[in-house]
Amino acid sequence: MTEVATARRSRITPEREAELYGAVLDLLREVGYDALTMDAVAARTKSSKATLYRQWGGKAELVAKAVRSNKPGGMGLADIDTGSLRGDLHALTMRSDDCEMEQNSALMRGLAMAVHSNPELLKAFKEHLIEPEMAEFRRVLQRAIDRGEVRADNPAIGYMMHMMLGGFAARTLIDELPPTQAFLTSYIDAVVLPALGAE
Repeated sequence: MTEVATARRSRITPEREAELYGAVLDLLREVGYDALTMDAVAARTKSSKATLYRQWGGKAELVAKAVRSNKPGGMGLADIDTGSLRGDLHALTMRSDDCEMEQNSALMRGLAMAVHSNPELLKAFKEHLIEPEMAEFRRVLQRAIDRGEVRADNPAIGYMMHMMLGGFAARTLIDELPPTQAFLTSYIDAVVLPALGAE
């Protein structure tokens, strides 16, 4: 990136960026991805479209980064190290209260359809959300392997993200209830940790 582009991108303060991301998430909840426009974001945030495009390039990147910013503690796992895999996963779960989990679950259900029908959004989600999250989970698992909690050859390691997302997503689909801290910590203890051979 050139110095000029870097200077342009750095004009938005972290507080303003958080405000913009909050507005994007509110609009997503109100109208969904397909109906969300950069015009609507600009109007809601009293920004120019030029600023939005200069900072984020387009709707897909803006939405992916807004969803990422909505995660409690940023990425979530980066600064968690309780000394055990169980402790790390429980600590991650406790970062969102039940109300936040319900809102995030509804938001992700709405975005799931858009991701599959929009290659640009899928690419942005992979780059800004999925790949960084998977890297964090790999680091957490590597620490558990290094501590001797999980065998390095356990075939369930490759499915950890699937298990974690599955518990979060399936709660509403199967039980018609939002995911909660109690449900997810029980799920981690009953499903994820036994599959990984951890206690």
